[in-house]
Amino acid sequence: MPNSLNPLELIARRWQPSAALVRRAALATVVMAVIIVVTGGAVRLSQSGLGCSTWPKCTPDSLTPTAAMGINGLIEFSNRMLTYVLCVVVGVFIIAARARHPRRRSLTRLGWTQFWLVMSNAVVGGITVLTGLNPYIVSSHFLAATALLTVAVLSWRRACEGDDAPRDVVARPVRQLAWLLVGATAALTVIGTVVTGAGPHAGDARKVHRIPLDWQEITQLHVDFVYIVVGLSVALWFTLRAVKAPAAPRRLVLELFACLGLQGVIGYVQYFMGLPEIVIGFHMLGSSLVWIWVLRLCLSLRDRGPLEDSGVPAPADGHEAPEPQPASALSR
Repeated sequence: MPNSLNPLELIARRWQPSAALVRRAALATVVMAVIIVVTGGAVRLSQSGLGCSTWPKCTPDSLTPTAAMGINGLIEFSNRMLTYVLCVVVGVFIIAARARHPRRRSLTRLGWTQFWLVMSNAVVGGITVLTGLNPYIVSSHFLAATALLTVAVLSWRRACEGDDAPRDVVARPVRQLAWLLVGATAALTVIGTVVTGAGPHAGDARKVHRIPLDWQEITQLHVDFVYIVVGLSVALWFTLRAVKAPAAPRRLVLELFACLGLQGVIGYVQYFMGLPEIVIGFHMLGSSLVWIWVLRLCLSLRDRGPLEDSGVPAPADGHEAPEPQPASALSR
């Protein structure tokens, strides 16, 4: 009965988005996830981490920053408001994925995963403020944002491919090498958060607790993992050429080289210039791009068939339309 339908079902019965629109909505979540990472870094680098002294309000007596709080309060509050923009973008993706017929439950599940990651990271952000920028909580805040970026990239990929059973386009050892690259890049990201927690940019001008480690020694470990990631990328490129892999993954490796090269230049510039804030901001952007391209490269090594933009309208009775059968099934 119509009265028993939830709002998403009602929308699905009246609106049929194209496959291209769903892809664009998925890409928008990737872009917003990167923006959240970069603007979160801007809060720390501008010493605005405690620009709002409490959470969920900005001050005990005000939801918004006051004039006395200056630019730091405005920066911190603006970053909080971006969470609502992110929720809207994720919501559009969920609605578009749900309204699409035939229904692709994998896409809606990924959309809801993004939503709950946003909600949980908002809570972690509040704990960050309430604990006075505890470096371990700050690190978990960044890693949660990276998890959101990961799911957003997966959503984008799923929105661009079909629903056939995954088929490897290279031999299993090649895929294992790609997963090793993903693991090394993830370790590089985690070590980067330790550098942040031990380094000089604490997020506030006042004395803030830091991770009790020599940040220069941790930075050297971070650099060592950069060499590991570069080495694995080079090995994967030669391997893909040797096995005559499809053009897409080989192109993605070259694009990854460009990201790594740019990130390496930024890393050395920030080190020899004494860690200027603006350069560190670009370094955070570069780390997001490297992670995106590593994930895209790994996902490109399997195929799930083409995505068919069938344009099948939602049935009038509210039931799901039958999903199209793969060509292999139709030929039996």
